Amino acid sequence: MFKVLKTENKARRGEFSTPHGTVQTPAFMNVATCGAIKGAVSALDLKELKCQVQLCNTYHLHLRPGDENVKKLGGLHRFTRWDGPILTDSGVFQVFSLAKLRNIKEEGVYFNSHIDGRRIFMGPEESMTIQSNLGSTIAMAFDECVENPSPYEYTKQSVERTTRWLKRCQVKMAELNSLDGTLNREQMLFGINQGGTYSDLRINHMQEIASLGLDGYAIGGLAVGEPTEVMYQIIEEVEPYAPKDKIRYLMGVGTPVNILEAVHRGVDLFDCVMPSRNARHGHLFTWEGVRNINNAKYELDPSPIDERCDCPACRHFSRAYLRHLMKSGEMLGMRLAVMHNLWFYNNLTEIIRQKLDEGCFEEFYREQRGVLGVRI
Repeated sequence: MFKVLKTENKARRGEFSTPHGTVQTPAFMNVATCGAIKGAVSALDLKELKCQVQLCNTYHLHLRPGDENVKKLGGLHRFTRWDGPILTDSGVFQVFSLAKLRNIKEEGVYFNSHIDGRRIFMGPEESMTIQSNLGSTIAMAFDECVENPSPYEYTKQSVERTTRWLKRCQVKMAELNSLDGTLNREQMLFGINQGGTYSDLRINHMQEIASLGLDGYAIGGLAVGEPTEVMYQIIEEVEPYAPKDKIRYLMGVGTPVNILEAVHRGVDLFDCVMPSRNARHGHLFTWEGVRNINNAKYELDPSPIDERCDCPACRHFSRAYLRHLMKSGEMLGMRLAVMHNLWFYNNLTEIIRQKLDEGCFEEFYREQRGVLGVRI
């Protein structure tokens, strides 16, 4: 399913074959939380923005409109009109970050909905069932994402429970994929490496889950408050123990510089709400750094957002017009800004792939790592 085509030091150029198409890696997944990108961007728009994988949120879709309703409507692909690969997360991160009350037990997590307060239970079997109902290409295992920092003993116990939950996910997915009524009987399962910021826990956990023969392996529980240098250190320490023939996914990361640094350390797949969230506030990523389009200096600026960009916004509209839309509270302003940032991320990973193909990624990495994060 995953083939490494070329390497440059630890950086990897690959292809990930799925039931819904082949993903060229490294790749960035565009986050369509409730089946759409926030900022009025649809699955049909994503095609124009060079998106390869759409990511949808199990927790939100379970609460509204309900995963069983999505199944009745033909699954996420038919519901959203996206025909490429879809990854659904397990829902656990939202349980921990949004739920008003939660209680972790061996069987799973009891929590209150952030929408109406109703009491809900979700465990490994429930998460797999919901994701099966959604019909996604890739389902993420049910895990616990601890806060950073967390006490060593608690983190150790959490990792052990996460491994037990993962094995239950495997059993349940095999059962669901054997049923005639299942929407996607080739649904894939990714395991998630946890362990907080403790190197020994991270390494031991990756070694343990690597033996389970999963379709892919994610590094979770990072970019949640720890210093960036610690995140890079954890990736470096875990990478040697991740299976070489399986795709590697760094969850919830991050900035363009984070992506460069993680590719440099052997990661293949990324997702983050940052490009769309920042765009809705006027913070735009460019090849010169990060531009705040709300600044007064753009009031009469006829230039595109980024002179080197070929996204729909840059092809047709000026900085002055986009600033006017944002200042006026026009939804078109947010839509154009989000489209620009998503294009930038997808284009960035496309160029990274080109540089790996050409054998000059390291030079590109050294040139850009000090530029892309600069505030203009």
